[in-house]
Amino acid sequence: MRRLATALTASASALTLTACGVVNGVGGGDSSASPKKGDDITVGLLLPDKDTARFEDFDHPVIKKEVAALTHGKGKLVYANAEASQAKQSRQFQQMVDQKVDVILVDALDSKAIAPDIQKAKDAGIPVIAYDRLAQGPIAAYVSHDNELVGEIQARAILTALGNKAASSKIVMMNGDPADTNYAKFKEGALGELEDRVVIAKEYDTAKWSPAVAKANMKNAIKAIGLDNIAAVYAANDGLAGAVIEALKDAGATKIPPVTGQDANLDAVQRIVSGDQYMTAYKPFIEEATRAAEMAVYKVQGRDIQFDALTRDSVDSPTEKKIPTMLVPVVALTKDNIEDTVITDGVYSVKDICTPKYAADCTTIGLK
Repeated sequence: MRRLATALTASASALTLTACGVVNGVGGGDSSASPKKGDDITVGLLLPDKDTARFEDFDHPVIKKEVAALTHGKGKLVYANAEASQAKQSRQFQQMVDQKVDVILVDALDSKAIAPDIQKAKDAGIPVIAYDRLAQGPIAAYVSHDNELVGEIQARAILTALGNKAASSKIVMMNGDPADTNYAKFKEGALGELEDRVVIAKEYDTAKWSPAVAKANMKNAIKAIGLDNIAAVYAANDGLAGAVIEALKDAGATKIPPVTGQDANLDAVQRIVSGDQYMTAYKPFIEEATRAAEMAVYKVQGRDIQFDALTRDSVDSPTEKKIPTMLVPVVALTKDNIEDTVITDGVYSVKDICTPKYAADCTTIGLK
């Protein structure tokens, strides 16, 4: 599965990205204009919400630890979480500019709305690196995953689960937030696989990736389509997947149809173990967070060779061209490869996953 995902990533990247082989700062963004500082630096980190478990559990602590390691304990991380409020994220961004941090890593709630804040940072001489979601404005670099591939592997999982019944099967698409630039890529990748191969009976967007909104929409879908007529649900991430599954159970479902997800949240992995969730798109976020910290520190310290080595790809945003980019591969996580993915990578232990509630299910699938 890992080899397949890597191959798919390479293939998709060849179609959607421009390999720029950035050398000596050539290739877009501000990679040639880095100020040179020592280890006494301050990195700002802005994350979008707390509904996505990985942000608080992994991204923040991993980046904090890596910044300290790269700066021999002299550098520090200033952190803020927008808690799904664009206005709050904008205020947090301005506070970091006012504090004169040396570089900002931002996972934007609204890629367009954040652009004026990024411009203010640039005007103040503070480089901004878009983290996980591509932001508009003069960003210096971008680190994420091949997001179109995320949608593709989610959709392929549905087609695999439905088998030769796919063409006549009715599915629900529970997409993410249109204000998130990754939304379009997830959806594009999924539709590229699903269109003309299944019946998309209902499709919803989910403001601010809210599980509550997704649950309400799923209840509406059940009423419109009929519980027994829903063959599968494309849920764009694990938070939405959990809400979808709750709605299905509330409606009386005794067997949950295949439901996709993304992010490999612990509760999602446990739902996969129990059979409630079919799969999740595992984006090795520890690697993403580690590389983001490296990019931030290298940028501030003017270590262009190391920075360029991490950003060998490039992407375009609506406002910028050839943004230096690093993309981390994506893997489809199912009950068959939990051990080879999140356990091997040190994200979770068997003990984390196989709590008493899931012990019997873990034994059934050989996870022990």
